[in-house]
Amino acid sequence: MSPVYDCTTEEGRATGVAEAAEAVRRGEVVVLPTDTVYGVGADAFSPDAVAAVLAAKGRGREMPPPVLVPNLRTLDGLATSVPAYARDLVKAFWPGPLTVVLLAQSSLMWDLGDTNGTVALRMPEDDVALALLDAVGPMAVTSANITGRPSATSVTDAAAQLGAAVSVYLDGGPTSGNVPSTIVDCTGEVPVVLREGGVSADQLREVLGETELRVQPS
Repeated sequence: MSPVYDCTTEEGRATGVAEAAEAVRRGEVVVLPTDTVYGVGADAFSPDAVAAVLAAKGRGREMPPPVLVPNLRTLDGLATSVPAYARDLVKAFWPGPLTVVLLAQSSLMWDLGDTNGTVALRMPEDDVALALLDAVGPMAVTSANITGRPSATSVTDAAAQLGAAVSVYLDGGPTSGNVPSTIVDCTGEVPVVLREGGVSADQLREVLGETELRVQPS
């Protein structure tokens, strides 16, 4: 059984984050809490580690994982041609349940799957997740479940599905619920909601003002 660290105490979190960070640096897969559901992730810049995340979920390259980041400054290091409206959205909703799809920096040496030159970025509102991201940098993270099964809202749920495919489990207690992040495509002149989630279209429109918002039918 892979180790599980109780991150609900300050001491446990320090130990767990340190162990998870070492595992990520070794190219291994870890489970971490977020403000939406539990995530399974690895170093975004290690193609083998990203492939291991997709394999653990039973997912192919056609569904590349989002990248979680520790702060807003990371945005310009990973994305290019960021429109002003996208900056307004992340300023309003990061950290939080908003994922923005942007054009990826072409100079980055990574392989997240079949991304068509884009990257989906999010800064989670979770202290454990942010501590790990601060330690290791951007991580490719997707929901901690087998594809087609319910997302994990506790570390027990995640471990029951992913087992030994994960090297370290960080237990931050139950997450807030089974509501995923809202995904907004920000690669064009007009933002497009690809998936509705923790941030409503009305909340997005409040920030966007006169900028048109399109919602892709689910």
